[in-house]
Amino acid sequence: MARYQNYSSMWAPYVPVAERRRNAEKEAQKLAKKGQLLAPVQIASRTIAATFWGKAWCEQLEMHSDYANRLPRGRTYARNGSVIDLQLLPGQVTALVSGSAIYQVTVRVEPLDAAKWAALARDCAGQIDSLVELLQGKLAKGVLARLCHPSDGLLPLPRQMQFSCSCPDGAFLCKHVAAALYGVGNRLDTRPELLFALRQVDQQALLRQAALPSLAAAASAQTLDDMDLADVFGLDIDGEVSGPPAVAKPVTASLAVAAPLPLLRAFASTKASKAPPAAAAFVLGVLREYADQECSVQDLFDWQQPPVFSKPAIAAALLHLRGRGEAASDKDASGVVYWRAG
Repeated sequence: MARYQNYSSMWAPYVPVAERRRNAEKEAQKLAKKGQLLAPVQIASRTIAATFWGKAWCEQLEMHSDYANRLPRGRTYARNGSVIDLQLLPGQVTALVSGSAIYQVTVRVEPLDAAKWAALARDCAGQIDSLVELLQGKLAKGVLARLCHPSDGLLPLPRQMQFSCSCPDGAFLCKHVAAALYGVGNRLDTRPELLFALRQVDQQALLRQAALPSLAAAASAQTLDDMDLADVFGLDIDGEVSGPPAVAKPVTASLAVAAPLPLLRAFASTKASKAPPAAAAFVLGVLREYADQECSVQDLFDWQQPPVFSKPAIAAALLHLRGRGEAASDKDASGVVYWRAG
């Protein structure tokens, strides 16, 4: 975070809230024209987070004295609509925050230690009956306290996060990063499953009984058949495109294109994708976030910045979600398959 060199105070001039909002709207419009899907943080009241997981995230932030000086400004920025885009991916949060300019924020979050996650699952065994209860935070107080333990719970500690921002503030936690962190709390109100994806763990491990075998177990048992591959990619296994040349539907994501044939053959000749449960969480999150659109495998792959999951991993996740009734697909006249939340 390098300081500006053009101002006598070494800092960018103050920009009023109204002007920041206008700048944010202009930037959002430009990015939308370029096909970038934005997910702004929109807070309708003074309360940033109203549900269990959202509140727990914010409370975890505020209990650390290292953050005390910067959090108030971050709260203000989050409340006034300055976070024009917020994306939660496995191990990473990215945001665009409007200030004196539009700043790019990245928060890297360490995966939850495997031993700590195993201990968490063991301590909660038999006490969580459904995924709905877990995501809504409707659990016994003892279980909730264990899940949100300050040092051994699901929420990250300061030392487990690394911050970067393109603003001129030299502090390790600037107001733009703070705004993004509060935005995470707000997003968890409606998308609590993203916390598990962020820490790269499978929430199913906490359930008394998994509703379905895990993606990894299914992958080790059988290969994807030719019908599934054709359904996912819109291609025949013998190497020819199904139907006439593909023509992408008009979506705001990148144009859908057929998967490369070498990739398809390689996928068909191996065991089903080794995608971790985080891949399914990522795919389902995108489909739900943009429920008014349909996406191809290529769209979902291109949406990642930077790429985290391969196309085979995304394809296997889609099949897994379809089996659970959480995703559905349609094939257009050109043979391209588009997916939506089920």
